[in-house]
Amino acid sequence: MNTKEYRYIDTESKELFDINVKARALTKEYSQTKYDDLEKKYAILKELFGSIGKNVAIDVNFFCDFGSNIFIGDDVIINSNCTFIDNEKITIGSKVLIAPNVQIYTAYHPLLPEQRFIEKKEDSNCYYTTCADPVEIKDGVWIGGGVIILPGVTIGENSVIGAGSVVTRSIPENCVAVGNPCRVIKFFDDIRKK
Repeated sequence: MNTKEYRYIDTESKELFDINVKARALTKEYSQTKYDDLEKKYAILKELFGSIGKNVAIDVNFFCDFGSNIFIGDDVIINSNCTFIDNEKITIGSKVLIAPNVQIYTAYHPLLPEQRFIEKKEDSNCYYTTCADPVEIKDGVWIGGGVIILPGVTIGENSVIGAGSVVTRSIPENCVAVGNPCRVIKFFDDIRKK
C-alpha cells in the first residue's frame, strides 16, 4: 500500500499562472539582455528569484517555472541551458558550481494511476495531479554537466555530483557521488589519506 503523503500543487490556480507568466517574461528578457550588461541582468534575477546573493553568474538559456521559489547564496555559477522546475523551494547555498544542462525538479506525479489521474471537470484542462517536494544544494557543492536532481533531494556540503548522474535520493556532505541512480563512490577523507 502506498502511504506517501503528497504535497499537492493547484496547477490551475490563477495566482500560479500569473507567477509563471511573469517568470517566462523575465527569463526571456534575461536571455535577450546583452552579455556584458551585468547591472540589468542582476536586476532581472533579483525580480525573478525569491532571493539572490552577491557574485552570481547565470548563463543563458535558463528556464524555471516560477523563479520565486528559488533561493541562491553568494558566489554561485549556473552554466548554460539549466532548467529548474520550482513548484517547491529550490535552495542553493554559497560557492556552488552548476555545470551546463543541469535539471532540478521539485514537481512530480503520484505513481499509482488512481492517484495520478483525476476526473476532468467541465471547465478544466487538468486531468492529472501534480505534487512537489523541495530540493536543497548546500554550500560548496559542484554539480557536473547533465545532472538530473529529483524532488526531495538534499546534496550535502562540498559534495561533487559526477556528470550525467541522476540524483534520486539525498547525498551526504564531503563526498563524490556518480551514476544512475547516483551513489557515493568516495569520501574526501579517504582521498586525503592517499
